[in-house]
Amino acid sequence: MDVTVEGMLSSSPSLFFNRLMSVYGPVVKIHPVVLASIGDSYERRNEGASRVIGTLLGTIDKHSVEVTNCFSVPHNESEDEVAVDMEFAKNMYELHKRVSPSEVIVGWYATGFEITEHSVLIHEYYSREATNPIHLTMDTALQSGKMNIRAYLSAQMGVLGKTVGVMFTPLSVKYKYYDTERIGIDLLERTRDAPNTTNGLTSDLCQVGGAAGRVQDMLATVLTYIEDVLSGKQTADNSVGRYLMDLVNKVPKITAEDFETMLNSNINDLLMVTYLSNLTQAQIALNEKIVVL
Repeated sequence: MDVTVEGMLSSSPSLFFNRLMSVYGPVVKIHPVVLASIGDSYERRNEGASRVIGTLLGTIDKHSVEVTNCFSVPHNESEDEVAVDMEFAKNMYELHKRVSPSEVIVGWYATGFEITEHSVLIHEYYSREATNPIHLTMDTALQSGKMNIRAYLSAQMGVLGKTVGVMFTPLSVKYKYYDTERIGIDLLERTRDAPNTTNGLTSDLCQVGGAAGRVQDMLATVLTYIEDVLSGKQTADNSVGRYLMDLVNKVPKITAEDFETMLNSNINDLLMVTYLSNLTQAQIALNEKIVVL
């Protein structure tokens, strides 16, 4: 069911976009899969559509909003009206709840660089579906030369008993990923400079080697900083010192011999699991060939 909003732009609250106000409110943490989904929906948009919108799903706590999933919502808009398929949005959310009951509606997204008066009308709908929904914009057209991603929180403006406008205030945006998402990010980063090349996933051993190399580089950076502070070349930072102390306290107290024994045991277990998985794959492939014969 399409819900058309027309004849309301003249009577709707005015739009105030506050770029200068200091950032307040919760921190918005966005996962890479959300950005990939928004980009994909923009590439698959209907012919003639200038932007796409959709629902943001995730979790909310006292200090942050974590966006872990999203889906696009069909809509049409012109200069004087906007039509959103709200029935589709409700059905999609019900299906998502069956798969991930912990994810709730946290806001909505739109591709583009600016917030329009149509955004106010769409935001009013999501305000009925969620408490203080966020609005995420993603500049897929690269109007500013890069894909800017911004998040906003709306607030009513006016005198007591009468609202004269809606103000969108920017929020801090951070990027968060799971370990499984990091694998995809690293793969995309390798093809950034040569998009026409094909790269496959690296082996587990290569991933372990790369992770060990990154840890070694970070330890070298920390040691360089400590040596510079001790020699007086760099001023000590108390916050950095607290982080380093917390890091040192998390290192388990274990002898080198016990650590080597534990590492070799874990490696043997990993090799055994890898061998059994390869053996299982070989047996399945052999069974399929026998069945065909």
